[in-house]
Amino acid sequence: MRIGFIGLGNMGGPMALNLIKAGHQLTVHDIRRNMADAHIAGGAKWAATPADAAHDAKLVFTSLPGPKEVEAVAIGSENGIIQGMRAGTIYADLSTNSPTVIRRLQPLFAAKGITLLDAPVSGGIPGARSGTLSLMVGGDEAAYLKIKPALAAIGDKLQYVGATGAGAVAKIVHNMLVFTTFAIFAEAFTLGVKAGADPEKLYTAVRNGAYGQNMMLALLPARVFPGHFDHPSATLAIGHKDIHLAAELARELNVPAKVLANVEQNLIEALAHGLADQDFSVAFTVQEERAGVKIRT
Repeated sequence: MRIGFIGLGNMGGPMALNLIKAGHQLTVHDIRRNMADAHIAGGAKWAATPADAAHDAKLVFTSLPGPKEVEAVAIGSENGIIQGMRAGTIYADLSTNSPTVIRRLQPLFAAKGITLLDAPVSGGIPGARSGTLSLMVGGDEAAYLKIKPALAAIGDKLQYVGATGAGAVAKIVHNMLVFTTFAIFAEAFTLGVKAGADPEKLYTAVRNGAYGQNMMLALLPARVFPGHFDHPSATLAIGHKDIHLAAELARELNVPAKVLANVEQNLIEALAHGLADQDFSVAFTVQEERAGVKIRT
């Protein structure tokens, strides 16, 4: 397939090389000409502008730092992608982008007969190099299926998530969980080590427990999605007791624990709703009330 690829940085560079290795014909562009050296050596053509990269392509990929760069490359000048693409082609943005930006761009491309997909990737630089990324695709499903062979050169975990912007939403939620979870990791392990635990042994204990066995993520389809809170594996009252013990220990040892304190207050709020004897995951419903949405299937 003739592919235009724009953005050859830490993620885009390896993805483009994997497309070349899979036999696709690439025309590449980056604001830094030298970033394309390996791709040109592998048989790719250089394009001086995004529009030039898109001109003869059946499929165009962008892999860029964020929303403002995507918008600038897509429509920001007379040399934008939209000026170079032709009707009947597909544009898939691999960046971690804003669903609002994607949904604003989609009708502009559609007016020219171009299908826009949001297809953010997850798996970091190692995944980009090895071709084992996860892709979360939003937009027209038929277009997704059409370019799936090209996507398979980039990642081995391909998922169609839904309508335009759904892929971007999925990636944002994923990364929100990554960074907020890491914040509580920092609080928990500094507390544990300051309280006298060996870090490696503490890590092993956590890895072997319910959290390390991924049971927390499993609670979503098992408890939250069907609303099954009435037959607890551990009650909300027990969960609050455990969080309170952690908060007490943090205070005793002068360990700052902002995330922990917020979680304790959330559990207290859930207790005030009379939910003490239900499964601890019922605390999810308090956030649902705040957000004005129920997460049910």
